[in-house]
Amino acid sequence: MTNIEPLYERVVIEPIEQEEKTGGGLIIPDTAKDKPMRGKVVAVGGGYRSDDGKITPLKVKVGDVVVYGKWGGTEVKLDNKDLVVIKESELFCIIR
Repeated sequence: MTNIEPLYERVVIEPIEQEEKTGGGLIIPDTAKDKPMRGKVVAVGGGYRSDDGKITPLKVKVGDVVVYGKWGGTEVKLDNKDLVVIKESELFCIIR
C-alpha cells in the first residue's frame, strides 16, 4: 500500500467487514450488511496541537482495532483499498 500519513489528530482505519454468516448459519446478502463499525488502524497523525503549541501524542497506534460511528470519518480509496480517515476524538474505543 502507498504510504499515507494523516495530519495532526487524524487516524487512518481499514474497515473490518462483518461476517457473511450469522451464528445460526444464515448467509447475509451484501444488500443487508451494515457498514463496518470496526477497523484496524493503519496510520496515525503526529498528535493534537494545544493553544501553547505543544504536541500531545495520540492514544491509538498502528495495529489497534477500534470502534467508530457508522457514518463517522471520510471514506477514501487508495491502492484499491477502502479506508476511513477520522479524528481520534470520533473513535469510541480500542478493542484489546
